[in-house]
Amino acid sequence: MKTEIYNAKTQKENGTNLGGRLIRAGGLVAFPTETVYGLGANGLDGEAVNKIFDAKGRPSDNPLILHIAKKSDVKPLWRHVPDDARRLMDAFWPGPLTLIYLKSDIVPNEVTAGLDTVAVRMPENKTALALIRAAGVPIAAPSANLSGKPSPTTAEHVIEDMDGRIDMIIDGGPCRVGVESTVLSLVGTPTILRPGGITKEMIETVLGSVQVARAVLNPLQEGEVAESPGMKHRHYAPDCQVIVAQGSPRHAASIINREYELAEIEGKSCIIFATEQTKGYYRGRKYVIIGDRDMPSTLCAALFNALREESGKVDLILAEGIPAEDQGLAYMNRLLRASGFTVLNK
Repeated sequence: MKTEIYNAKTQKENGTNLGGRLIRAGGLVAFPTETVYGLGANGLDGEAVNKIFDAKGRPSDNPLILHIAKKSDVKPLWRHVPDDARRLMDAFWPGPLTLIYLKSDIVPNEVTAGLDTVAVRMPENKTALALIRAAGVPIAAPSANLSGKPSPTTAEHVIEDMDGRIDMIIDGGPCRVGVESTVLSLVGTPTILRPGGITKEMIETVLGSVQVARAVLNPLQEGEVAESPGMKHRHYAPDCQVIVAQGSPRHAASIINREYELAEIEGKSCIIFATEQTKGYYRGRKYVIIGDRDMPSTLCAALFNALREESGKVDLILAEGIPAEDQGLAYMNRLLRASGFTVLNK
């Protein structure tokens, strides 16, 4: 298969119009959002949705998100629209918040992995919205990467994984947020299943108290169902080992330096994911600064690109853990899954 590549700036209308036609015809189109690049298919066509799983090598028990272009588009997808959802849509849509509620009969089981709920969001990215409008249907889309690998935040990442596997890639430049949307279930007590750019604290200004699922910072237990994308045990993983060091900045750095030395003795190549505040602890060692501990959004924006950049180049990535608060929760969710929950605290 030849994958067509369009530039969202110089070929804007051509790209989204052709992409819309391809989606309606049952094809696959990768497109930018404010979070990461998505791999889209007609969300009302089960056969088209199955092509996503084939292209990604994605397990069929991993549900997808339906992307819509206006708030009213959610009505036919859910059995009804609860009041909490309306309040959240008014506060955060368009934006990086996905809402889960009971699905209607028009949503294929292929989208929901057989669950009786469906996840819906309205992206903020203008190219994404134009593509959805051109398609005229909800677009089912996970991240546009091979299953298990770090999510793509640039078109180059998508090309690396998907060239020859899908019909089209729309290049919209780097994604602003850098991690996937927050996923909030509204079935029963509002519960965050996957943290993202819309934080628990922000949601609580609208709804009051909100729960965080145990699996956000822990692996799924045996027999536990993945209710949301990104809940699998090992996810976002590069082609090398990742170890997370927990504790205060100084304590985490001491663990990292110890593991770095042990790995070098074993002949392994290593790199450290440092922050602006901790770079001084790693003099004489190979490290990259991926952001600011006091601004977790900078870490979120850089993580997937850093994981991809080092994937296959080193044997071991040593990364500092940060407090799982505000956007730090989203960062730690991705980092822990990238490591397969390989964590050292002493």
